[in-house]
Amino acid sequence: MELTAPATQLSSLLQRFNEPETLKMAKLGRELRAKGIDVIDLSLGEPDFDTPQHIKDAAKKAIDDNWSHYTPVPGFLDLREAVCTKLKRDNNLDYKPENIVVSTGAKQSLANTILALVDKGDEVIIPTPYWVTYSELVKIAGGKVVEIKTSAKDGFKISPEQLEDAITPATRVFLFSSPCNPSGAVYSKKELEGLADVFRKHPDISIISDEIYEYINFVGQHESIAQFNDIKERVIIVNGLSKGFAMTGWRLGYIAANKEIAKACEKLQGQFTSGTCSIAQKAAVTALTTDLRPSMEMTEEFARRRKRVLELVKEIPGIECSAPDGAFYIFPDISSYYGKSDGEITINSSGDFCMYLLNTAHVSSVMGEAFGDPDCVRFSFANSLPKIEEAWARVKKALARLK
Repeated sequence: MELTAPATQLSSLLQRFNEPETLKMAKLGRELRAKGIDVIDLSLGEPDFDTPQHIKDAAKKAIDDNWSHYTPVPGFLDLREAVCTKLKRDNNLDYKPENIVVSTGAKQSLANTILALVDKGDEVIIPTPYWVTYSELVKIAGGKVVEIKTSAKDGFKISPEQLEDAITPATRVFLFSSPCNPSGAVYSKKELEGLADVFRKHPDISIISDEIYEYINFVGQHESIAQFNDIKERVIIVNGLSKGFAMTGWRLGYIAANKEIAKACEKLQGQFTSGTCSIAQKAAVTALTTDLRPSMEMTEEFARRRKRVLELVKEIPGIECSAPDGAFYIFPDISSYYGKSDGEITINSSGDFCMYLLNTAHVSSVMGEAFGDPDCVRFSFANSLPKIEEAWARVKKALARLK
């Protein structure tokens, strides 16, 4: 007689949220590659550059110097001081080490902050489109996501009037990114001032400002909403080293916040992971306080790719695409393809569109539904220019079959 194991009863928490579509598409791409298919990845938000040499050298030295023991939960003091130095140098913002908590990636920084601020039933306002994890973290915390819809015609940015209309007595947090993943929208100082005027009337709302793409800005100086002193105590800046320093695998993110929120995040992190990797922290000190030229050179290359991608997309009928002001994605409207078919597959959603390109053109992308906009698809240009050109040639050919 064959014994079968009883079904494991899993926590209902797992039913509250979804697997990130970005990771799911990357996994599907890897599965096709394992079968010998040449898939070009335009799905993941990862710079294709290697970590700059001076940062790697600092990590090697840290290993040789035996920085191999447990670290303080909020991060080494010299790293928290380095974050303060960076915030003053780049953003003219004054923080002390007690305001900084270093985490295992900016994703953990976001999770810590949301779990520290959001209770069951609390409302969190998030402009669409947004990074896939924002809404799911709110759901994990038991909160309610309140979306403010934006579109290409308004630059994928909200107005003060939209923000005011979305606020209710249950509003606890406003969460946004600038530069934005996936739209590339970048808020100007004037636009942020308009939002700050609204927050001045609602002193109980915290503002989570995701600034991870800060250095990848094609239109000028980065502006942080924390620059307005009268609301600064309510702003939680989330940043990290993955995008601007090509350090995705190092897993190093941080927040800058008032002391009460920083302590709350430290308490949570103390039970989840404690302090993050000692070697990554020592490398991060060098990254944040020394030569930024490698980061600027990466942005210059992203700007060249952006220009070329926009040229290539313009050649494809039915795709409406605005130029991103930051980050390394385009987020075109592809809804004109809905209802079209190649005789076997009919496109009825952005998910169908992405799967069609993956299986037909062998190009991976991410469906707009995951970002709160069902008419769009996110394509990364964090890949080499030859790969980008080949990918869009494949996309153009595959889409031409749809009638």
